[in-house]
Amino acid sequence: MSESKLPWLKSRVEEALRRGFTQAYETVKVDPIRFLLQLQAGYALPITTYRGLYSVDLCQLDDVATDVTHASMKIAAVEGAGLGLGGLITLVPDLSILAGVTLRLVQKLSLVYGFEYNTDSEVAELWVAAASAAGVDISRELLEKEVVNRFVPRVIQRIAVKASTEVVEKWAGRVIPIASSVIGAGLNYYFVRAWGERAHSHFREKHLAIRERTEVEPQIIVPGQPSLNP
Repeated sequence: MSESKLPWLKSRVEEALRRGFTQAYETVKVDPIRFLLQLQAGYALPITTYRGLYSVDLCQLDDVATDVTHASMKIAAVEGAGLGLGGLITLVPDLSILAGVTLRLVQKLSLVYGFEYNTDSEVAELWVAAASAAGVDISRELLEKEVVNRFVPRVIQRIAVKASTEVVEKWAGRVIPIASSVIGAGLNYYFVRAWGERAHSHFREKHLAIRERTEVEPQIIVPGQPSLNP
């Protein structure tokens, strides 16, 4: 592809990602209750609420997160192979679907490590994680000053700008329809893997910080009362 076409392609990709993530924000949401049942039945986690995940062995949570990420990578590869047959013609719908797959993965990883998104503050935190997965650093000051309805669109725009550069660099080969099916499958696969790994690290670190704070509870000794220690 000639360099003169790259700015046009980047602009189109950026807009496609912005619309894709905006649509995903409005329509894509993993049901926390249903996902909790999946964690209980599919992974035999001994929990009744997401708070119980802080008592589950961390290695077990890491295994679940890895499994969830791999499942999303496979979904992304399948849709990338199918839509990739059209080359650039199907770039926009491909990116819209990819945005949905990626956002669902971020939501699932959030839940695996015990973070729900029921309140505006929790929704904002979820998009901070999505930005982190895209390699975008969101200022805590911005999060505190903005209400969620203004905050999320601004984050989506920054994600689209950052991700479009990565997409153009890797997706340029898809202008060749004969090869684009294989290229689309592979690139979608590794795109979701990269985002999944970064989101995984983000939620794992937050989970560890909370676990470390709550693991050691200081014993309160009341004068005149017998100690509970043997």
